[in-house]
Formats: sequence, C-alpha cells, structure tokens
Amino acid sequence: MPPERRFPTVFGWARLLGGDFVWLLAHAIMPASRVCRISPLPCHNSPRQPPAMPPDSTPPDSPPAPSRALVPVPSALPAGAAAAPATPTALGEAALEAAKAYARLALAPATCRAYQADWTHFFAWCAEAGFSALPAAPATVGAYLAALAPTHARASLRRRLAAIGQMQLLHGYEWVSSHPEVRAPLRGMLRKHGAPARRAAALGTAEIRRLIAACGAGQTGEQEGRGSVAPIAAARGKDAERRRRRRVPRAPARLAALRDRALLLLGYAAALRRAELAAVTWERLVFTADGGLRLLIPRGKGDPEGEGAWIGLPRGERRDTCPVRALEAWRTASGCSDGPVFRKIDCWGHLGVEALHPDAIRQILLKRAAAAGLTVPDVERLSPHGLRAGFVTEAYAAGARDEQIMAHTRHRDLKTMRGYVRRARLGLDSPAKLLGL
Repeated sequence: MPPERRFPTVFGWARLLGGDFVWLLAHAIMPASRVCRISPLPCHNSPRQPPAMPPDSTPPDSPPAPSRALVPVPSALPAGAAAAPATPTALGEAALEAAKAYARLALAPATCRAYQADWTHFFAWCAEAGFSALPAAPATVGAYLAALAPTHARASLRRRLAAIGQMQLLHGYEWVSSHPEVRAPLRGMLRKHGAPARRAAALGTAEIRRLIAACGAGQTGEQEGRGSVAPIAAARGKDAERRRRRRVPRAPARLAALRDRALLLLGYAAALRRAELAAVTWERLVFTADGGLRLLIPRGKGDPEGEGAWIGLPRGERRDTCPVRALEAWRTASGCSDGPVFRKIDCWGHLGVEALHPDAIRQILLKRAAAAGLTVPDVERLSPHGLRAGFVTEAYAAGARDEQIMAHTRHRDLKTMRGYVRRARLGLDSPAKLLGL
C-alpha cells in the first residue's frame, strides 16, 4: 500500500499547504511514523482540518514511494553483461562434475557397494520377470520382495527396498516406500517368515581375558627375553620406510600376539567399531603424563561429516589386560611411531606399511577365539561388534549412567544404546529374582 493511503492525514496537509518541500518532508518522515498518525496540534487559530483523502485517490504530482528494502537488490543482468549461454562452458562442466563427485560421497562406501549389488539384482530380476525397473511401479517392488521373502531376512528386505527407492529418487522419479502395494505385502512377509536377528554376542571382561590369554604374548611384552622381535627403532636406515621393514625376526608369532593383544584391548576399552579400530594411527594416540591415553576418532558411522571425538582411557588395574600397557608394548616391538597402528605381519615377521582391512579384524577375533575355545550361542554370532556391545553391557552392570556410556560410545540415538542395556538388565533387574527360587 502506498504511503499516501496509509497516512492520509499527513499527505492531506501536505497537499493543502502545497510546495515540493512539504511534500518531500512528508515522504521523509513516513518511515519513522509507521505506528502512529501525524496530525497538527489543535489551537484557536489553526485552520480547519482538511478531509482525509479517499483511499483510491493519488496526488497527480506525487513522487514514487521510496523502497523499504533494507538490502539493495541488484538487477538481474548487470550493465554490459551478456546473457548466459544455453550450454554450460568448461567451467560449468567442471563444477557439475565436482558436484556429482561430492554426491557420490554422500553415502558411506559400504552402503554404496550394498546398494549397487541390490540394484543390480533387482534390475536383472525385472528383466527376467518382464517388469520395468526404472521407473518401478509399487506393485513391481512388492512382487520382487515377495520373491525374496522365503530366503532373506528382514534386514535384507528393508535394505533392498531402500536401494530401490534411492535409485528411483536419483533418476528423478517419485517414490514413496509406504505405498500400500509395498508396505502391505512387506508386513505380510514379516508376519509369516520373520525371525529374530542374530545379534553380535557381547564379549565382556571375562571373555576378553580368555582371548588375551590365548594370545600368549606374555604380560606386557617387556620381558620377552630371547627370541623377541628386535625393535625397528634400533635399526639404522636411510629413511623411515626402510626402518619399518628392516628387522631380523626370530619369532613372528610373538609380534602378531602383541599386535592382537593391543587390538582387542583397545577395541574393547574404547568401544570402537572395526572400521574405527583399523583406522587408528599413532598420530591420534596421545599418552598422557598420568599414564592414561587419549584417542582421537576423526570420523565414524555417527559422524559422517568429520567433526571428530576424543576418547579417554585410564591406565588399567591389571597389567595383563591394560590397554595402555598393551599399546606401549606393541609400539616398542614394532618400532613405529607414525602411520597406522595395526598392520599386516607376514610369515617372515615383516611389518606392512598400510593399515589392516576391517575384515582382517574379524578374522583375528575368530582365530583367537578358536585358540581360547570361546564359543557363543547359536542365536548369536561372534563378531568384532561384540567388543562394543560387551563394553556397554559391562559398563551398565558396573553402574555407569546412560549419558556416560553414550559419550564414550558416541551413540547418537538413545534407543540404539538402550538395546545393549536391555541385554544387561535381563539378569540384573529380572523380577524372577524376587521369587525365592
């Protein structure tokens, strides 16, 4: 609405008195007079109050109303500039390729591999069954899930559904996973074929002690005596890479035992995922003056944007199960002070340069569990995730609060963390204890 219509009294006086000066003055004071009407003070000789201007009337010589925009808006096309070309230039193509590369990094590499495998299988099934995979009708997706229901678990079915939906959205097609032709068949499949998931068995302190004893690397590695691995730090080489490989091992099994012992204790005490455990480097380990340890996790499953988190570990009460002492012994034996902490060791005792693959941690755990005679129930599975689950279980049983556990494990969802706690409460808070049996 123009100022003349919002403030008729002021502009009525301006028109009555005449003159460009009064008219401009009225325009100038309007922004400061938005909340009140300006009217002259009454007196005995003041002229008669002029009638208010009609709402639709506009003075013929009124200047345009000043803009109330706080920030000046530039014109769409600067002076002297040419219109944008219809096709992108080399600069535009490079920017588009960079955007596509970043888009591919939006999901974790493991998720991308799983989605790619699921989509390949769905595409091949549609070609064989005579359906269109892209775009895929909800009835087609429901039929595909029905074909997999007798042989696939609920987690696999839901992941296939997520992969199909992701591919539809990426190609610009509308997709609603809650469509009745998808959701209703899926619920029927789960009611008929659903079974409890095989969770990772929680490895508590008792199981960790059995695994450490199976390593057979001594208490701390400080009294290895004859047959120990000579530290690389004592070797003299031209560069750090050659010093890592220059060793004359007499017992490669002892070196592997020290590495596995440090790996298992750090994974348990810090509640690390296997990918985080494989990515630990010496530069992110800080040995404190009080004998403890601080570990930086630069990126994790719950931190895809890389904000980072610090974890503190005190010095253990027992020498054989202290993670700090185990890392110190492994650092002394390996002679490494930079790069990956846990590396491959060949049959000659040569230490590799790159970090272990996350699946190698699973193989190490299975090997040490077999040596210790450690088994788990059939409804559970032996996995490196059991180190993390065991930490939550033992910490809750020892009286740790939820916020303490979540700060250490870096859980973002309380419901997920409570799933581990519920397992610990089965024996601690069971009302069957009150029956006096």
